[in-house]
Amino acid sequence: MLKYENVDILAGGEKILSDINIEFKEGKLTTIIGPNGCGKTSLVSALNGSVRVSKGKILLDGEDYLSFDPKKRGRILSFLPQVRNTIPSISTGLLVSHGRFPYLGFARSMSARDKEAVEKAMEVSDVKKYEKIPVDVLSGGVRQRSFFALSLAQECEYMIADEPTTFLDIQGQRRILGLYRKLRDEGKTVVLVLHDILSALNISDEIVVMNDRKIVFKGTPADILESGIIEKVFGVRIKSFSDPEGVYYVIC
Repeated sequence: MLKYENVDILAGGEKILSDINIEFKEGKLTTIIGPNGCGKTSLVSALNGSVRVSKGKILLDGEDYLSFDPKKRGRILSFLPQVRNTIPSISTGLLVSHGRFPYLGFARSMSARDKEAVEKAMEVSDVKKYEKIPVDVLSGGVRQRSFFALSLAQECEYMIADEPTTFLDIQGQRRILGLYRKLRDEGKTVVLVLHDILSALNISDEIVVMNDRKIVFKGTPADILESGIIEKVFGVRIKSFSDPEGVYYVIC
């Protein structure tokens, strides 16, 4: 289980989030939604060190996650950030291989097992055909899938992603979200930041709603709809419809 206990988060010396308490259940897919600027990215960015935890603890399976060295973190938890300011001029294959760095020794020589993990990640993410092409010349959507493949190559039990469907067309969005659901079905713990309320309702075991830099609700999609929190936070209503194939949501 990934758990925040009384956590304060600073960015650029400013307190962004205060006294955060939240649990992300093991083996579940949880999405975090909320208006722009509400603190979603800051909440998850505490896990990769791009913002600073000034108070409280983040526990992973009962251990102090923030005390782990970078390699140990990288073997347990993968983090796909929303914004990557520098796009490397390296091949896609080399980018994806970076996912194996937490497992490599000083010489950074990959074993057959490491190479197998990279190949599988590229195949699953449908970027194998771009293996030799520099990442910085790829389209936004293919580049996004390449970074997803990097996180997949880490083979972590915990997978965190901030807006993983950015730059993807509708088919690409459905494919990536479907892959995260498959990873959940395989026992992974998945936490996604999404701006798309309908996608969150469709794929989540639980949803965390944030507003004004606070967590204002957490529950199942059914709990979220029953509570009326979507209308309060976003100013829209959600209606659900069902047929033998499943449940569908629309924004009103």
